[in-house]
Amino acid sequence: MLFWIVCAVLTLSVTALMVTPLLRPKPIGNDNPDVAIYRAQLDEIDRDLERELLAPDEAERARTEVARRLLAANNAATAPAAGFAPTRGLSLTVAGLILGLSFGLYWITGAPGYLDVPLSARLAASEEMRANRPDQAALEAAAPAPPAADLPEDYLTAVAQLREIAPTRPDDLEVWWMLVRHEVEMRDFSAAAAAQAQILAIKGDAATTPDHERLLDLMVVAAGGYVSPQAERLIRDILDGNDANTVARYYLGVLYNQTDRPDLALRLWRAIIETGDPNNFHVANARAQVADAAFRAGVDYALPEVRGPSFADMDAAAELSPEDQQAMIGGMVAGLADRLATEGGTAQEWARLIRAYGVLGNKEAANTVWIEAQQAFVSSMRGMEILTNAARDAGVLE
Repeated sequence: MLFWIVCAVLTLSVTALMVTPLLRPKPIGNDNPDVAIYRAQLDEIDRDLERELLAPDEAERARTEVARRLLAANNAATAPAAGFAPTRGLSLTVAGLILGLSFGLYWITGAPGYLDVPLSARLAASEEMRANRPDQAALEAAAPAPPAADLPEDYLTAVAQLREIAPTRPDDLEVWWMLVRHEVEMRDFSAAAAAQAQILAIKGDAATTPDHERLLDLMVVAAGGYVSPQAERLIRDILDGNDANTVARYYLGVLYNQTDRPDLALRLWRAIIETGDPNNFHVANARAQVADAAFRAGVDYALPEVRGPSFADMDAAAELSPEDQQAMIGGMVAGLADRLATEGGTAQEWARLIRAYGVLGNKEAANTVWIEAQQAFVSSMRGMEILTNAARDAGVLE
């Protein structure tokens, strides 16, 4: 209520300041302005005579002439034409427009009825929201079902058999890895997450960071994009090993963004956006959401520009002979393969390598890369789609 009282007082004060001049009539004089001029000239003649700047006879003639003009001006004095006289109706119209536009604009762009929320209350509400959010099972049950995969009948039969076999082999890593892959293909992400959790249980302390990242991806996808308390614990475990991990920092930002802490989400996402590969799945998702988070956090943030090869690089390649171009392509492929093998990369980069080996006619190498890439992106539906298309282009898949 105090907010509305303050707004009303300020709006009425501004309206009064703008309308009051319209209600005040303009003063209208009744003297001819020439009269004041001629009187000033008479005074000036007297001063010139005292200073002996004028002879007495010249002063007398000048005084006579000015007096004649002064007399004529006095006889012709009339009141000047009245200026525009504002009416009460115009003043009320202006006041109504000001009040209507002020409150109408607030009604459209503001938040009428929204209670005052101080920062401390917002932080407390955010903590409560995060502490009381649903668990993984509840989120999976509420998540909308993904579109059904269009798969052949014999494939569905084979997956059903694999689902029966896997529980009978609780320590068979290969069987559970295959089950994860095929559950993702079936778009049953809850089952894929459960199978990936079994892989981590089998590996124990030997489980790698990518194994944990894959489980985190599958848990969030299965939960409809929400980060559950169980997923948050997995995030914390990953960050304990590497506090700069891109996947964990991205999903921690998602959690904060979902619980009304866009300021913390922005801080996490900025770090991976400004230092990570823009083609990386998680970095690309952070880039897509960071503008909204920055707006809600009240921060003016501009995404860093994504740059590609320079014109100079392309011009230099165009000037090479066909043999040199082929050698350059071979060197680029070898360099990309070495980097992906040692550092990993995005699905787009693995797909580029698969296609490159296909163009070079090395289908065996393309198939090897295809198999390795599947292990890295088994939990990413979009990543597997990119890799599958590349494998078909390279002739690895019919």
